[in-house]
Amino acid sequence: MKPAPFDYIRAETCEEALAALSEHGDAARILAGGQSLLPMLNMRLATPSILVDTSRLGRSAQIRAQGDSVEIEAGVSQARLLGWSGLAEALPLFAKALPWVGHAQTRARGTVCGSVAHADPSAEIPLCLAVLGGEIVLSTRRKSRRVGSGDFHIGMMMTGRRNDEMLTALRLPQARPGEGYGFAEYGRRHGDFAVVACAAKVTADSITLGVGGVGDTPVVMHWDALAGSALDDALNACAWSLGARDDVQADARMRRDLVRGLGRRAIDTARQGIAE
Repeated sequence: MKPAPFDYIRAETCEEALAALSEHGDAARILAGGQSLLPMLNMRLATPSILVDTSRLGRSAQIRAQGDSVEIEAGVSQARLLGWSGLAEALPLFAKALPWVGHAQTRARGTVCGSVAHADPSAEIPLCLAVLGGEIVLSTRRKSRRVGSGDFHIGMMMTGRRNDEMLTALRLPQARPGEGYGFAEYGRRHGDFAVVACAAKVTADSITLGVGGVGDTPVVMHWDALAGSALDDALNACAWSLGARDDVQADARMRRDLVRGLGRRAIDTARQGIAE
């Protein structure tokens, strides 16, 4: 199938993209890496009348480690972030999760901010963003605002972005001493969207566990430093609370089992990271 007809604007700068959104509003869609939007256009699940191509922004987009945070600008590809020399130290959760994102070919085109903007509930990058408590920078021609993941991801492929806004950067807290990180995922094939994915951040007295692929948005749980049967009970309660549904990938029971098993694996990996 071919996409419905649309007009095309190639933005050379962020300012040009924002000007196009200001002029065309909800008739326009941003094309970043195109790994998710292009199939949706071909299947006519998305039918914008204006397509604003921002792929050239990647030539000048930056990854900046500033103070206790990392800023990733729109246009930075997933492959570029994975190859960033500071990734393992500054964002170890992303270092563990990014190899699960698609394949080398798709990571070369897919962008970090584009994955967050697409808001697929099974995607790894929005899940990691939610666990770390990062911020999303939304900009118009006149101003910018920052929102958390919980305020941005409001449903399956639904966000709090306004029609004249573009996601221009992510701001993520850098890892600190005494924190450990773990990631575990199950998919039908490596590179597919996850059936269930779990991401964990652990300290000596707390556990943060995020689950993707079950609800309409990433779900994040915060617990004390549970262990043994207490942790098993918390994971079981978490698995039931997510309201898993049957679909062609897995039934609800399988998803609950995956939450328990993958959640425990992610937490155990994170605790090993503290010990090391």
